[in-house]
Amino acid sequence: MSDSAAWNARYGATPGMFGWAPNEFLTAQAHRLRPGMQALALGDGEGRNGVWLARQGLEVTALDWSATGMAHAAELAAREGVALTTVVADATAWDWPEAAFDLVAWIFVHLPPEDRTKACAGVRRALKPGGLLVLECFSPAQEGRRSGGPREAALLWTRAIVEAEFPAFAVLALLEGAVRLDEGPKHQGLAEVVRAVLRAP
Repeated sequence: MSDSAAWNARYGATPGMFGWAPNEFLTAQAHRLRPGMQALALGDGEGRNGVWLARQGLEVTALDWSATGMAHAAELAAREGVALTTVVADATAWDWPEAAFDLVAWIFVHLPPEDRTKACAGVRRALKPGGLLVLECFSPAQEGRRSGGPREAALLWTRAIVEAEFPAFAVLALLEGAVRLDEGPKHQGLAEVVRAVLRAP
């Protein structure tokens, strides 16, 4: 079973596995947002972050490789009465537009190092000058915890990875440490994460 098929099966069996509420770190950046901004919610699963961004007045594209997840995202957007463009695609193979977005939300998207580098290159291409990247991912200290995240160490993030992938970006926030997650049945409890807000050059 491919990874996309596996996620289709997961979202089909457990709708709302990461909850329907947006990511807390993303919502904490509300003061940085303006209506009309173009946003990309990367790896947005069932749309919880993309729909929240749309509710703030942003024009949002949600991208995920799970067709089931994106179908749930479209349903959530309809229930919330907001517009959401959904794209079913692999972030490593997507034809990333150039200078198209004011904001990219990269929330708990964990890829093998080679794929991660491809997706980060896409983000660098797609952000407008001065655009924002808001990122939250699990760090190596998460290993052994039951509050979520991948089991393969290579998929985890560190401050050093953020700095290496986005060396020209201005750092508005970059933290590595413990937080308490309450995001559906799959993200519950104390977790070790990297959180970043970066501004494109």
